[in-house]
Amino acid sequence: MTNPRRDSDPVLITDAPLSYEEELVIRKRRYKIMMGMRIPCMVLAAVFYQIPWLAVSLLVISIPLPWIAVLIANDRLPLKAEKPNRYKGEHKELESRAHPVIDT
Repeated sequence: MTNPRRDSDPVLITDAPLSYEEELVIRKRRYKIMMGMRIPCMVLAAVFYQIPWLAVSLLVISIPLPWIAVLIANDRLPLKAEKPNRYKGEHKELESRAHPVIDT
C-alpha cells in the first residue's frame, strides 16, 4: 500500500538550489530573530536585578548574540536532506503469451 500523502506531493523537476534572493531573505530573517532575542534578555536582566545570578546569566547570554547572529547570517543554508519525489513512469511489460514465428 502506498502512502497517500507521498503520491500527492509535487514531482521534482530540478535539483536547482534556492535563488540568491530567496536565500538572502531566509538569512535576514534568522539575523532579525537572533538580534530580537537580545533586547528581551537585557530587559529581563533589568527586571530580575534582585536575583543576581539570573540577571548576570541573561546579560552573559545577550553579549555574544550579535556575533553569533552575524556568523549564522553569513553562513550558507544547509542542503536539503529530504528525498525528492521524482516522476516514475509505469513500466510496460512484455506479453507473456507465445507468439508465432515466421521462418523464411
